[in-house]
Amino acid sequence: MSREEKFKTIINNIDCNQNLININESNLKSYKSPKEDWTSKKYSKNKFASYKPFQFVDGEGVRCSIYLSGCLFSCKECFNASIQNFNAGSYYTDEVEDKIITDLSRSYVQGLTILGGEPFLNTTVAIKLCERVRKEFGDTKDIWVYSGYTYEQLIKSSDKDKIKLLSLCDILVDGPFILALRDLSLKFRGSSNQRIISLKKSTIENIVLYLD
Repeated sequence: MSREEKFKTIINNIDCNQNLININESNLKSYKSPKEDWTSKKYSKNKFASYKPFQFVDGEGVRCSIYLSGCLFSCKECFNASIQNFNAGSYYTDEVEDKIITDLSRSYVQGLTILGGEPFLNTTVAIKLCERVRKEFGDTKDIWVYSGYTYEQLIKSSDKDKIKLLSLCDILVDGPFILALRDLSLKFRGSSNQRIISLKKSTIENIVLYLD
């Protein structure tokens, strides 16, 4: 092999490695970054896609899970892609809320899980429901919330509704689903970047994980 041919081979290898780096970066960035104007007031239609009582997959213990409609993160291969549309499903009503409260009152139910969609872009519904749960049950029923936002993004948000919802919940499963980091062995989440955070024990300086 001539010197010129060797040089071309080296350049081709560099190009291939750079392409692999670009592909990996693209996989890790398989979602939209949140913007300041992403607010419930702007986007939410106050709808929910489904309500599933007595679940075991959306957090610890027996849970009642409500899936709120609409999300802007658009995570690649999201397991709930069909409800990213804010117009999906039905309007949240007092009758729906009463049903959830009745189901939560059963002694074997540990708590409520709010997911979606994106709960922090549906804060009108989520806050109303969480406040009702606290009024009816105090802290005897825990509240889990799933979000494409990270804890840091939420706690630093200028949106008071996001802060309010965060304060009403016990556990946050945070971060977007990242396809390149998918791990089927993880409990209650889909990719390894996502964390299960104990909100009552955490601060911006010290984030306490509820489960590793």
